[in-house]
Amino acid sequence: MSELINNRANRIQTLKQIIQHLHAGGSEDEVREQMRTLVKETDHTEVVAMEHELMASGMPVEEIRSMCDLHARVVSEVIVPFPPPKLAPGHPLDTFRRENEALRESMAKLRTALPEGGSAPGFEFRQAFNELMDIEKHYQRKEHTLFSKLEKHGIHGPSKVMWAKDDEVRPNLTLLGEALHPTPSNSANPLDVAALALAAIRGIEEMMMKEEQILFPMSADTLTEEDWGEIWLASPRYGWCLVEPRKGYQPPAQVVQKGLEIDSKQGIHLPTGNLTLQQLMGIFETLPVDITFVDADDRVAFFSEGPDRVFARSRAIIGRKVQNCHPPKSVDTVDRILSDFRAGAQNVAEFWIEFHGRFVHIRYFAVRDEDRRYLGTLEVTQDLTRLRALRGERRLLEYSAA
Repeated sequence: MSELINNRANRIQTLKQIIQHLHAGGSEDEVREQMRTLVKETDHTEVVAMEHELMASGMPVEEIRSMCDLHARVVSEVIVPFPPPKLAPGHPLDTFRRENEALRESMAKLRTALPEGGSAPGFEFRQAFNELMDIEKHYQRKEHTLFSKLEKHGIHGPSKVMWAKDDEVRPNLTLLGEALHPTPSNSANPLDVAALALAAIRGIEEMMMKEEQILFPMSADTLTEEDWGEIWLASPRYGWCLVEPRKGYQPPAQVVQKGLEIDSKQGIHLPTGNLTLQQLMGIFETLPVDITFVDADDRVAFFSEGPDRVFARSRAIIGRKVQNCHPPKSVDTVDRILSDFRAGAQNVAEFWIEFHGRFVHIRYFAVRDEDRRYLGTLEVTQDLTRLRALRGERRLLEYSAA
């Protein structure tokens, strides 16, 4: 019979029948053997077409989603791996793949640091967990940019099935985070922590397999250069997971122009004047203080890039929960500041520290709108070493060394 399964339409129908048999209660081993015998090989487009036909025939999306991991296991053996297309460094797909590589490294560190013998989770485990929480940016960027472009081309399966699988990973990480920050009524059991960590890792690894075997190849085949340019343009609002995009990718000029529709003469209109985008960027880069803004959802939304930042910042932190940008010992303080700001109980928090021979002043300000609604928190950091050393007066012009 295998000789008859020699074209795309037949393979899709056979895949569909085999998967239906699995949904009806067929054993995984039996279905896997059918795959080897009847289908022998397929590609990502046929797997997506099979799932689309299952949904079109009336199979509930929830049922397909619930069997998604099982589908992936039995189909993975017959999917023909395609070599990744050659992409310019920094292409959105290049960044998605590099994020998965970085997440694998974090998961390996988490596995290595699993608590054993009743011991409490150590610093290495907590640090690896903080890194893993960056996956939310990978998922959001995928869900809100990549899926929407595929839907424009009539491909709805990933947004209906894979998005739901992302939503299964998220609570696993949330539960692990809660176990790492126990309350008096919820003490952390090292065995529970280890089990939760392994469950989270399994879910992430299964999603990576779906991304790399199906989603990414399908996206590379389907999306246009303009689609990828628009994804690139929209990506900063969601941020990047653990790694920054590399330099090299150039989106189509018409996409960039479309994304920067700011009046070149009037610039950005503000209540106290107008600035061009270039002027605004120059001001932020010139300020003698470092600025970081955390939005109302506690995610890092912006930071300035002056030449002499006190604390180094990577663009990979954009979109990251600010709690995951701090060492575990200071998370309680961060949470208290944000909670007090959000509740309106406080508006400023101030610290000063000795840091690498410098006297550093750090202030946090609650940012509110005209109705006093909380918009986020502004961190302002300044190296005051030179200013503290000033004595007397300087009334004549004298340029200081840059």
